[in-house]
Amino acid sequence: MHSRRRVGLFGGSFNPIHVGHIALAKALRRQGGLDEVWFLVTPQNPWKQQKDLLADEERLALVREAVKGEDGLVASDYEFHLPKPSYTLHTLRALRKDDPDTDFVLLIGGDNWAAFDHWYGYAEILRDYPIIVYPRDEHPVNPPLPEGLPVRGVQIVHTPLLPVSSTLIRERVRAGESIHGLVPACIEQRVIKDYFVGT
Repeated sequence: MHSRRRVGLFGGSFNPIHVGHIALAKALRRQGGLDEVWFLVTPQNPWKQQKDLLADEERLALVREAVKGEDGLVASDYEFHLPKPSYTLHTLRALRKDDPDTDFVLLIGGDNWAAFDHWYGYAEILRDYPIIVYPRDEHPVNPPLPEGLPVRGVQIVHTPLLPVSSTLIRERVRAGESIHGLVPACIEQRVIKDYFVGT
């Protein structure tokens, strides 16, 4: 009998994807015992309204190119086909219905974990889906965890923190500065072109 497939869901706007995202996904896949990590490109984040958000299909194309040849890393447009805004609970329910033989694991940063009790449907997520939490900047995910949230099914991992962000990359492109080494080499020129025009 085959063991069930475990897929980590790494959601974000990826505006644009960068080397920190790739390194983090690899570490989460290894430490979380995941068969795959899906880069779930978010068409609309309920918490953020970004004026400089690149078109959905463009961000997806950059992610697809960036993960090409990376074992176990997958670009996903799944949320493009769901009602907006893309609440995590709705995504998890839809995935479980569409693929009942896969265990989907939510991957979130310490910043989101610290505010998790404000998420839409957070109690159902905690009850029904495993979660892996990784450190983010000023949120190192040291216990204690947010008061009142159960830790059953929640795994804390310690992954590398790279000093790179999508915001930094957009700012450097606008200023005409180099982004070499901040994004995968295969998409560097495309990122420069996409984020320099009209920003």
